[in-house]
Amino acid sequence: MNPAPSPGARNSATLPTARRLILGSTSPYRRELLQRLQIPFEVASPAVDETPLPGEAPVALARRLALAKAHAVAAAFPDAVVIGSDQVADLNGQALGKPGNHANAVAQLRQMSGQSVVFQTAVAVVCLQSRFEQTDLAAVKVQFRALGDEEIENYLQAEQPYDCAGSAKSEGLGITLLASIENDDPTALVGLPLIRTCRMIQAAGIPLLPARKDQP
Repeated sequence: MNPAPSPGARNSATLPTARRLILGSTSPYRRELLQRLQIPFEVASPAVDETPLPGEAPVALARRLALAKAHAVAAAFPDAVVIGSDQVADLNGQALGKPGNHANAVAQLRQMSGQSVVFQTAVAVVCLQSRFEQTDLAAVKVQFRALGDEEIENYLQAEQPYDCAGSAKSEGLGITLLASIENDDPTALVGLPLIRTCRMIQAAGIPLLPARKDQP
């Protein structure tokens, strides 16, 4: 069973939501993104094996893991609305996940140099008590510049993005590695597509813009 969720972002100016909202993720990037909504939420770690299945396509992998993470946390907190998310970099059908270390990050960036990569970011929202379940996916097409080995090394030494799918932080220095970005959900590349997330948690019963206590 997952440990009790830790506080994520609690805005004292807002009234409590109808249900608890829990982010089923240990990612600091997703936590920061969800804080932008100014909705009280908690954080719990999902115990999910992220190993791809044999022959599993990047889109299928991202969707499966997002839903698995949401369900893993929802099993411990069935009355809560739980968000799960996962991102997989899709390079010509090959799934690239988090590099985990410097050598893997170098290899990934060499592979993506001069290439078009689609970052598949899936989000799932689950509430077991109300039998609510929705999933969605935001695809972000990223064109990488042709990268030299010195550029790759300098970037990795500066930002060390070893916990990011595709070995680059677009919200940071990683933007210098890119030629273009095409998407319809601006935060998807960072790790959580907020437009889709807002639509889904609202459907699950979480008010997006609750009345504030300081209003007359």
